[in-house]
Amino acid sequence: MTTHPPEIRIVDGYKVACDGGGAAGGHPRVWLQIPEEHGWIECPYCDCRFVHKDHAEKPQHEPAS
Repeated sequence: MTTHPPEIRIVDGYKVACDGGGAAGGHPRVWLQIPEEHGWIECPYCDCRFVHKDHAEKPQHEPAS
């Protein structure tokens, strides 16, 4: 079985909404706040990664906990 990587979307704002693409394959709409220190966030439902345009050229590593 082939696993496709999560979608990556480059966005203009630090607050984004995700509904999984709508239609039957979607999920409830959630609002996500992109942390300015690392510039990206992943949707907890569909794993789509939202990257702020100012951070698009930087490596996207998991933040240290």
